[in-house]
Amino acid sequence: MKLYVGNMSFDSSEAELRKAFEAHGKVDSVTIIMDRDTGQPKGFGFVEMSNEAEAKKAIEALNGKDFMGRTLNVNEARPRADGPRGGGRRSF
Repeated sequence: MKLYVGNMSFDSSEAELRKAFEAHGKVDSVTIIMDRDTGQPKGFGFVEMSNEAEAKKAIEALNGKDFMGRTLNVNEARPRADGPRGGGRRSF
């Protein structure tokens, strides 16, 4: 199950995020989304856990909780919508 983790501190690392979620089950992967222009974190990321029960436990335990000075938003990730991603050129 893929989880969305929002409102993260910009100082959060993937290792720290993994540690927080591993307290609730096995973590398959952790990704913090970075701004491609600045290379800085965007303040959100994704955690993948293969066990659905453990993932739901992590959501209950971490959603609305303080993590590195910020209140996390944790929920099941929605599938990406198909369509343009932006960043293209516009002509007028």
